[in-house]
Amino acid sequence: MALLEEYTYRAVDTSGGAIVKGTLEAAGENAVASKLRAQGLTPLEVSLTSKTGLNRDISIPGFEKRVKIGALAVFAKQMAGLINAGLPLMRTLSILIEQSEDKKLQSALIGVHASIESGMSFSQALALHPDVFPPLMISMVRVGEMGGFLGQSLSTIADTYQGEAELQGKIKSATTYPIIVFVIAILGVIAMVTFVVPIFEGMFKNLGSELPIPTQILVTLSNNMVWLLPVGIVLAIVGWLWWMRNRREEKVRKVVDPWKLKLPVFGPLATKIAVARFTRSLSMMLDAGVPLVQALSIVGSASNNWKIEQAVRDIQESVKQGRSFSAPLAKAEVFPPMVAQMIAVGEESGTLADMLASIADFYENEVETATDQLTASIEPILIVGIGIIIGGMVISLYMPIFSIYGELGQQGAG
Repeated sequence: MALLEEYTYRAVDTSGGAIVKGTLEAAGENAVASKLRAQGLTPLEVSLTSKTGLNRDISIPGFEKRVKIGALAVFAKQMAGLINAGLPLMRTLSILIEQSEDKKLQSALIGVHASIESGMSFSQALALHPDVFPPLMISMVRVGEMGGFLGQSLSTIADTYQGEAELQGKIKSATTYPIIVFVIAILGVIAMVTFVVPIFEGMFKNLGSELPIPTQILVTLSNNMVWLLPVGIVLAIVGWLWWMRNRREEKVRKVVDPWKLKLPVFGPLATKIAVARFTRSLSMMLDAGVPLVQALSIVGSASNNWKIEQAVRDIQESVKQGRSFSAPLAKAEVFPPMVAQMIAVGEESGTLADMLASIADFYENEVETATDQLTASIEPILIVGIGIIIGGMVISLYMPIFSIYGELGQQGAG
């Protein structure tokens, strides 16, 4: 027998149109929706009742779990298959609600199902959940609905998001190793300063001579680790919490995103990723029949970089005034010259969507190659950097001993 849990719901009374709120015990959100429909209610929102005490689900603003792009890709692919097989939209959504393993996506789909039952279109229902369904997906669904090719639009969305998920996976795998090595190096330095340096400090006291400046700095740092380490940990945690809370704020992105594009190793990679996302999304929108100005307003955010978004807004304004797409693109510093030249050719030949797809293919391959080379290029840099830090500390510790031996040697020679 399935375990019954308490759910909070918000629904519309089909007879009077009033909003009804309450709680129900059921085996799942789908069961709650079925019970509500049996009572003549159309569910708008169903969620597990918040618990108290140690079992309470803690939700901090800005830290809510987001639906992964891979989950959206799977959802779009499954829905495209069911729609293309001839299943009605409502039946398709019911099946996907039961199959969804992502709780946030499942909850959003229940709301979408209820909204469609109340008379909304599919794209309108998706737009009620902007924290789950990206603007690009909503726009593509709207185009598919209007043109009668919803299944094809969903297939295109699935392919695009699947490629994006694979790209994110490759980037994570390429950056995981350097991050782990860096963290281990930091922990090693902290351990050395905390536990090894005090042992040498006792030896230095018996030498009776003044310590070299590097050794003095190291000893002073070691003596103050009792408060520096806790303060450092607290500052790191506070900084991470602040970043997770504010990283999507425009004032933060305005400073951080341009800096990302200028990093020595990661900057060119970030630029290629942003260009690939932008051109792929724009190509998809143009292929679906979306006007260029409208498509630009939607795909600007797909680059996930504030500086590129600003450049796209400038391009959009230029296109609105009847100018070419490629001219303002060439003036934008964030786009490589090759991109503007290829887009100019696409405009002249009337194959802009195909040219954008070719650019996306090129830069996606470039990103794949760059991520494969990233670990190999960072590894020697990390090794040299860690060697300099550890080696410098060891030399600082032995400098007083070398100095004493030098003095003894001079006295013996005298």
